[in-house]
Amino acid sequence: MAFNWFKKSASEIASDNKQGEESNNEIEAGSPANGNAHPTPPSPEMDTTVSSSETGDQTDTDPENASCVGASDSSTHKQAGLFKRLKSGLSKTRDILTTDIDKLFGSKKQVDEDVLEELEELLITSDIGVQTAMALMKTITKKAAKIEGPEALKETLKQELLSLLEGIQTAPAPRTAKPHVIMVVGVNGVGKTTTIGKLAARATAEGGRVLIAAADTFRAAAIEQLTIWAQRAGADIVKHKSNADPAAVAFDSMEAALARDVDTVFVDTAGRLHTKVNLMEELKKIKRTITKKIPDAPHEVLLVLDATTGQNAVSQAKLFHDAIGVSGLVLTKLDGTAKGGIVISISQALNIPMQFIGVGEGIEDLQPFNPELFADALF
Repeated sequence: MAFNWFKKSASEIASDNKQGEESNNEIEAGSPANGNAHPTPPSPEMDTTVSSSETGDQTDTDPENASCVGASDSSTHKQAGLFKRLKSGLSKTRDILTTDIDKLFGSKKQVDEDVLEELEELLITSDIGVQTAMALMKTITKKAAKIEGPEALKETLKQELLSLLEGIQTAPAPRTAKPHVIMVVGVNGVGKTTTIGKLAARATAEGGRVLIAAADTFRAAAIEQLTIWAQRAGADIVKHKSNADPAAVAFDSMEAALARDVDTVFVDTAGRLHTKVNLMEELKKIKRTITKKIPDAPHEVLLVLDATTGQNAVSQAKLFHDAIGVSGLVLTKLDGTAKGGIVISISQALNIPMQFIGVGEGIEDLQPFNPELFADALF
């Protein structure tokens, strides 16, 4: 299905919606969709709950422009386009793992001790991580006698990396719960809000009804920015006033989702500095609150990481996982400025599958992670 994606500024959206403000698209928190369920009273703290037709009027919080994916595009064409963007995003790592490997050999054809020593340094430099690099070197050393030339070494490395990635990736479990609640966490600046908007757009394009919980009540303009994304994605949003209790937003969102027969709920959270214990405790509170209303929720906890932070992303992932249990990873900003080896490093360190990878600003640039495509793009 094509994405109904509008390239408008926040002010344009507000202008377009002015004529329709009297419509029934604006609804109170906990109110049922289409009047099919009994309404629940809103929280006293609540500001508004809006549907996809309402937007903020701030012009300085407009999300990145996103590109349309044409309905006529074939899957092959889309795959080719993604591969091209992925290759561009992995250019820094590919230079290390291809050009530099060519230099290792010089006029030599065999893998000797000097080549192995320099190869280990290259792998660590690419942000693959020390432990993963050592594991790879152990395998390469055993196969060294059969490796002739740089191209053979690259192919061996590619197959070993692919094997590592495929060993971690698991097929998504079928969604049996309704609503399916996804809690999105991460530190400030990694792109949580943008990621939620893109994921919500994917979900609505697949025909599901989506609700976004604006539980990041602390960051300036966070609610307004998320409101714009919700409008563009065709999703409902539940929001309170700024500085309200994030757990209260989450609770009201669960009530609204149940009343409206929503398929998927994305819960935004404030950027948590992973080294601050009190902020991590707030995340635990949000999770407990969700569980009180929907016992088996959240069904997924997605951790958004910034690829440009390198090995610091690994420590972030460990602390978030210890605090609330992360079920999947989303890596953003893999746009050529970052080293793609971090994908392998994080996945190996925590044995958590990489679910999505972002290689650009457009909606189509956030895609389900494909280990084989990733390995091909690296080499």
